[in-house]
Amino acid sequence: MSEKKILTKKSLDFFEKYLNNASPTGYEWEGQKLWMDYLKPYVDTFITDTYGSAVGVINPDAEYKVVIEGHSDEISWYVNYITDDGLLYVIRNGGSDHQIAPSKWVNIHTKNGMVKGIFGWPAIHTRDRSKEQPPKLDNIFIDIGAKDKEEVEKMGVHVGCVITYPDEFHILNKDKFVCRAIDNRAGGFMVAEVARLLHENKKKLPFGLYITNAVQEEIGLRGAEMITQTIQPNVAIITDVCHDTTTPMIDKKTQGHTEIGAGPVISYAPAVQNKLRERIIETAEKHKIPFQRLAASRSTGTDTDAFAYSNGGVASALISLPLRYMHTTVETVHRDDVENVIRLIYETVLNIESGEAFSYFE
Repeated sequence: MSEKKILTKKSLDFFEKYLNNASPTGYEWEGQKLWMDYLKPYVDTFITDTYGSAVGVINPDAEYKVVIEGHSDEISWYVNYITDDGLLYVIRNGGSDHQIAPSKWVNIHTKNGMVKGIFGWPAIHTRDRSKEQPPKLDNIFIDIGAKDKEEVEKMGVHVGCVITYPDEFHILNKDKFVCRAIDNRAGGFMVAEVARLLHENKKKLPFGLYITNAVQEEIGLRGAEMITQTIQPNVAIITDVCHDTTTPMIDKKTQGHTEIGAGPVISYAPAVQNKLRERIIETAEKHKIPFQRLAASRSTGTDTDAFAYSNGGVASALISLPLRYMHTTVETVHRDDVENVIRLIYETVLNIESGEAFSYFE
């Protein structure tokens, strides 16, 4: 494939719409419908499961199966307790960051539609600066403008309502994409773009390709755990985000050195099948795609682990998109990295032959 720009106006319009749509863990289906609608012209059929994972399939009758996967859910909050004064206390749904909450607007999802709220915080004038409390899970609270608990309930808000941030897509300095939920709606977007390129370039694959958008990654890789048993793939290439470690207060000796704009990040970890990883690196080198390396310890913390350890062992690898400010409302990635992750997955898929076992003993 040539070095021309991959992202089109149509694909970026979809990416923006897809990011702006709320898709909290356990409530991903509206986002999945948007994704499937975009993917539909490029695949032969779809698979969906009970909890909302979605898979676009090319060559569904093929015996050998290759997965390319991202996850569709975003971190969020649940209403956990309503005070007599009409304020809401929350618990996490995924790894939501309590420190960024104060003064943020929120959307509370109810059966009757969206209810707006704000994370309140005591004014600086009223706080004892000799013993200031930082934001913590037990002191952040949401105000929806209700005078008491009864009014909260009349507004349709109850314990268990899920809460998301409304922050939407922006482009920073021409080539940085900024939004909440780039982790990991970018992954679903990038694997969909691979399917689009295969279709537009009229590439015929000798195997079944399963373009997978799993749910519930943020609470323990659960959607991938389910859908891999349904697909039973031979190979899985996962894409998620990883940290840009060049911003302040991050220790590179602990986190490694990876940065936005320097290319896709290829992981080393026990769950990463070495022969498949080397195939990805060889593909990057052949096509002059810049890449970075990242070492994980026990696990990657991504859906790679769920695929790798399923079905008696599936050859799996991880290609990550470097991102700044993970689990905030201003997650930031570089356009060039988005294009290069797409390019690397695309070229790797074309470099896999039907029937390959990736065995260490052959």
